[in-house]
Amino acid sequence: MEPWNKSSVSEFILVGFPTLYTYSPYLFVCLLLIYLLTIAGNVTIFSIVQLDSQLHSPMYFFISVLSFLEIWYTAVTIPKMLINLLVPRKSISFEGCLLQTYFFHSLGASECYLLTTMAYDRYLAICQPLHYNSIMTSKLTIKLVALCFSIGFLCPITEVILISKLPFCGSNEIQHIFCDFPPLLNLACTDTSINVLADFIINSFIILVTFLFIMISYIRIIFTVFKIKTSAGRLKAFSTCISHLTVVLLFFTCIVFMYVRLTTSYSLYYDRVLAVIYSVLTPILNPIIYSLRNNEIRVAFIRKLCSRKDYGSK
Repeated sequence: MEPWNKSSVSEFILVGFPTLYTYSPYLFVCLLLIYLLTIAGNVTIFSIVQLDSQLHSPMYFFISVLSFLEIWYTAVTIPKMLINLLVPRKSISFEGCLLQTYFFHSLGASECYLLTTMAYDRYLAICQPLHYNSIMTSKLTIKLVALCFSIGFLCPITEVILISKLPFCGSNEIQHIFCDFPPLLNLACTDTSINVLADFIINSFIILVTFLFIMISYIRIIFTVFKIKTSAGRLKAFSTCISHLTVVLLFFTCIVFMYVRLTTSYSLYYDRVLAVIYSVLTPILNPIIYSLRNNEIRVAFIRKLCSRKDYGSK
């Protein structure tokens, strides 16, 4: 690859996993199946919640929004990853790379805030049940979701602007499976300490603060649940939280290790494996977790299937 400078930047090359290039056709089939299952699972949950009147409550509204978000979150990276598995030149334009990075982080930040809102919803439902309906109104739920997306889409703007001003004068090969801040900073041929510090502050605020609020909510929930006298009551209270808590731990564990750090030196292979987990595997696990752990969604799904069969038999 010829050395190049910022004035001639037109594209990046996404290296991905070079050692697995010989298995590209098989990886393409596997990734395509995962992507189709992810879309199908999240569309199913979103549709069931919207169509079944018995699921028209704040908790299920937030779950449907999470499914809607996951559809777009995967659409930012996986289609390009699929294309790169088929073509010999795995390129992406400079502008396309910045846009992919921006939307990936915007939707990721929105998911952090949405998961925090869902934890707050569970806190109100369990710790303040008498005031829940008066506080968590349909108008408030819509405002909270709008706030999650608004703040989420504002957060990465500073990082994108800073990285767009960096000079790139070495190789244009991104050692990653999609465009992201850490591998882009690694390509810059100037001091990136300001960018690293900005990334650390912004990501710490998004990830650590939201995770802290979620954990505080669940600590208070646990104390409240232990005060319930019957085991059946405690089990019912925990069952409304376990799916959400599982999703939170899966999502935050990976992104904390990936984005909350004050250095540009890192294991490239390690980062790519983490990226596969939080960009490909976590979105497909979310609908599975909610469908398997949530009895109401399973019942609503079966109810819709039966109603379709009855309608088709007439």
